[in-house]
Amino acid sequence: MNKAATVMSAVFAAFGLALHAHAQSYPVRTVRVIVTYAPGGGSDILARMIGAKASEELGQQFVVDNRAGGNATIGTQAIARATPDGYTLGVIDTALTINPGLFAKLPYDAVKDFSAVTLIASSPLILLVHPSVPVKNAKELIALAKSRPGQLTFSSAGSGTAIHLSQELFKSITGINAIHVPYKGGGPSVAALLAGEVAMSFNTPATIAPHVKAGKARALAITGAKRYPGLPDIPTLTEAGINGVEADPYWGLVAPAGTPPAIINRLHEVWTKHINAPEMRRRLIDMGFVPVANTPVEFAAHIRNDVAKWGRVIKEAGVQPQ
Repeated sequence: MNKAATVMSAVFAAFGLALHAHAQSYPVRTVRVIVTYAPGGGSDILARMIGAKASEELGQQFVVDNRAGGNATIGTQAIARATPDGYTLGVIDTALTINPGLFAKLPYDAVKDFSAVTLIASSPLILLVHPSVPVKNAKELIALAKSRPGQLTFSSAGSGTAIHLSQELFKSITGINAIHVPYKGGGPSVAALLAGEVAMSFNTPATIAPHVKAGKARALAITGAKRYPGLPDIPTLTEAGINGVEADPYWGLVAPAGTPPAIINRLHEVWTKHINAPEMRRRLIDMGFVPVANTPVEFAAHIRNDVAKWGRVIKEAGVQPQ
């Protein structure tokens, strides 16, 4: 028995050494990074910025493959169905955890079909009003909305988008009754707020900061646990006594389920190293991102929790699955 145990221990040790060696030699060829949107958006920017640093360190190219369409489902399906060998990865965003509540049927399981690597970055959302709205802070907006039920309007980039659902969550938590006005994209949604077509909206600092600084929109509060370094004068909703509006958009690195843990750990080591590099952190903050770089276990938990949360919000808001 002791001899058999010794042999088995040796086998397992050799197997572990082989996996370690495989991870250390990874990658030996080009790595494809699928982005679920067209070039130019947050996912694309992050994939290219961090991927370029990973390419320099590991000696192989991390090449972005843009697979847009279907509210991010086309690219997400391509990630899920790829061979789990570390040579196809994906940079996903909040659509991964929103879509299960929006679509009656998806060609992948948002929780089971992916191996989480790291949450790259998130972005707070700013609660905004048009300057003509007679409020100076979030509490005054809530009081105004309650005094005029069903009269105030808010814009979004479309029904079921992250901005729309964030506002539905805000409505649910604060108990206000405001009317959603969907537009065909983020640009028209912002333009509607600036023109006074709608009273309020949520949006990212990267999109709205120049308009706030120019006085074309009034920032009342910001989501997230801490004030955003790029706009430190804007208080958080928590500071205003409004808790639970946890709706920050995020971007993360994933691989197909079944990718060897040693490769996941190697990817995590390299990508988080460069996300946390001081110069990279400054660049990301200047662009409107909040660097995160958490562990695979933490990111996997984030995905599970977000799927459940947005499913509840979608159901309560009466957004119909497509």
